Amino acid sequence: MSTPDDGPGGRRRLRPAQRSPQAERPPRPPRQAAAEPPQRPLPSDPPVPRRPPARRARHAAPEPGPAPRPGEPRGAVPERRPRPPARRRRSPNEGVPPDENPTEVLGLDFGDRDYRDYDEYGDYDDLLDEDIHDEYGDGDDERAVPEYFEDEREDRPEPRAPRKRRKRFLGWLAALTVIVLLAGGAYYGARELLGFGFEDYEGTGENDVLLHVEEGDSTRAIATKLNELDVVASAEAFVDASADDERVLGVQPGYYVLKTKMSGASAVSSLVAPDTRVGELQLRAGTQLDDIQQPDGSVTPGVFSLLSQASCADLNGESTCIPAEELRRLADTADLAQLGVPEWAAADAARAEPGRKLEGMIAPGVYDVKPGWDAATLLGEVLKTSTLRMQAAGLPDAAGRTGYSPYQILIIASLIEREAVANDFGKVSRVLHNRLAEDMRLELDSTINYVLHQPEVRTNDADRARAGAYNTYRNRGLPPTPIAAPSLDAITAAEEPPDGPWLYFVKCETNGLSCFSVDYQEHLRNRDDAIARGVF
Repeated sequence: MSTPDDGPGGRRRLRPAQRSPQAERPPRPPRQAAAEPPQRPLPSDPPVPRRPPARRARHAAPEPGPAPRPGEPRGAVPERRPRPPARRRRSPNEGVPPDENPTEVLGLDFGDRDYRDYDEYGDYDDLLDEDIHDEYGDGDDERAVPEYFEDEREDRPEPRAPRKRRKRFLGWLAALTVIVLLAGGAYYGARELLGFGFEDYEGTGENDVLLHVEEGDSTRAIATKLNELDVVASAEAFVDASADDERVLGVQPGYYVLKTKMSGASAVSSLVAPDTRVGELQLRAGTQLDDIQQPDGSVTPGVFSLLSQASCADLNGESTCIPAEELRRLADTADLAQLGVPEWAAADAARAEPGRKLEGMIAPGVYDVKPGWDAATLLGEVLKTSTLRMQAAGLPDAAGRTGYSPYQILIIASLIEREAVANDFGKVSRVLHNRLAEDMRLELDSTINYVLHQPEVRTNDADRARAGAYNTYRNRGLPPTPIAAPSLDAITAAEEPPDGPWLYFVKCETNGLSCFSVDYQEHLRNRDDAIARGVF
């Protein structure tokens, strides 16, 4: 069924007529879509040679046709070159039976020309290779000639060395390293076996000499000092011998007696021996100037005796000991400020009775005393170090907050040291401050035992009845001097006592701890309980 025309150039709907397979026209090349991917040629199709598509300038005049051949009339149409057979592309609908109800197809009116005769690729197929060469030029005459420019960069990178050269260099470097290591090992082994490489003495030495090891000295520094004292022939001899002895690393600052012209091995063995160090003074907290007689008859040495022992050494057959009596006499007669007593304590210490002027002024700790010093140098060096340690505990500045002088704080600290254990320092300090504030007698056994040169034992009525400036059962206030060497913790407790109302304390535990109370009757109950349990 057909529809009437829509007019000239109008559209009409046509139903395509069914054609038999025998009458099917040869397939024509399909129109290429812009987005359709290229199709691979079938194995049965002959290969088609590729050639670049013809390009024609827009709005250009048509190119003149080829010249007529001889014998052909001018204006005759040249015979068209046969086109290669069109490549047949497999249709996706091959093998599909025809539709019984075909869809009507909208046709286009091309006038007398059938639309099937239209070939949009015809013009392009007629172009010859010569046309392409005419449009783009042929030959090398119009080829661009390259132009070279010099590299104007300031720093041109150096060309890399060839890989083979680099590998060869690394190989030589590795070989050289191995040679150096082997040579070093051979040298070390030969030095161990033959003993060459440094100077060294033989034997255990000749004359006595003192070595001073200072804080921070390394093994090399000690070796250098030994070489300067002619103890070893070279510093390397001592360093080499100490490499296998770790005890050298534990050598403490101090003075050591060695001998000159010792081998490196002998110097190491002598330095680490326990009896080589001399001049060491270890002063415990609570030690007083004079010796203390113990109930079993033994004697606990005081500060003067300990100083005398530290000064002793035997150097080439001569003793360097300073007797304790010489030190005590010097302390009683010398100008204390010139001797080394700090300015804030010198005047109060000078008013003390003989034998007690330096009491409490030598702080506990370890001192290095050089054998051979005279008495004045010995006391002066020890007092100088003690002053620095007291400054570390806050004296004299911290005393200003307490209402007492720095020397009085030192006295309170010595009482705390002799009366309590460290855990009770603060509470005992508060008891002393409270009793002094209320003008109460301190009533301390430690002050009575101080003049009796007895240890910390319970006093009796006769002892407490003795007259004297240190009897705090009869006198009010503080004793005239410290009664022992107070520790830094005791000094701090004397400067900053904790808050509390306590006025009494008594030792009530076997570990030395005390019981504190505010009321006197409560204090008596604590004392009786401690006596019943055998503690006090």
